[in-house]
Amino acid sequence: MIAVTGATGNVGRALVHRLLAAGRPVRALTRDPQRAALPERADTVRFQLDDPEALFDGVTQLFLYAQAAGDTTGPFLDAARRAGVRHVVLLSSGIIQDGADETHPIHVMHATVEQHIRDSGLTWTFLRPNAFATNAFQWAPQIRTGTTVRGVFADGLTAPIHEDDIAAVAAHALLDDGHEGAVHRLTGPEALSNAEQVTALGRALGRPLDFVEVPPDQAGPDLFPHVPPHMLAGLLKTFAATVGTPPEITTTVEQITGTPARTFDAWAHDHAEHFRG
Repeated sequence: MIAVTGATGNVGRALVHRLLAAGRPVRALTRDPQRAALPERADTVRFQLDDPEALFDGVTQLFLYAQAAGDTTGPFLDAARRAGVRHVVLLSSGIIQDGADETHPIHVMHATVEQHIRDSGLTWTFLRPNAFATNAFQWAPQIRTGTTVRGVFADGLTAPIHEDDIAAVAAHALLDDGHEGAVHRLTGPEALSNAEQVTALGRALGRPLDFVEVPPDQAGPDLFPHVPPHMLAGLLKTFAATVGTPPEITTTVEQITGTPARTFDAWAHDHAEHFRG
């Protein structure tokens, strides 16, 4: 059995479906099982950290996202190992790389969890995706009600990756041999500016959209409602570094899954309903 933390998140939900389709039993760990809306074949369990060993009864592999256990990640992993888990696949971050700013809060969070896993005695695989295509959901409220999108750094370049491509790599890492001790850097197939992403969303919706740039010193909770205030400055610094800098583009998705990573246009068509009023 494979336990999936964040089972109702973008990547976790896609992974649950892929593992079930492959015929593997899945324990879907979520804060609110009643609202999870996951397939009945998944063993959907409330994710509580007061008795972590109980979560892992019969589980041999774990898909973990970095924030899942917070400050208790070390004891959480110890409990998993004692219960019989042998391999963990971590959804980490592409911010971890040679020459990175190791004081950046996103780097610190993911690097800390990676070290906990290295110290845990479990075999491991680290997935380090760069920009998620789902970051475009931040623009959804504006797109539902108008034709302009206010945002920072119109010319910022990323290679956004479809969440199901991350899930596909995670499924292979869990189901196939040869991924133990591997670090997989994941990106989408093409570089796009923020303005070009908004244009692509307009194509998917069948109506033109314009990007209106906001100075970063004026960006606040209205533009980033789900970003903790203490992380916003670091996030804006990361975004600023994407202006005029070609993003990393890897072919890891295709190498591992046999299928090329999907374009942002494909992602926009897959998620168009999220942007309709």
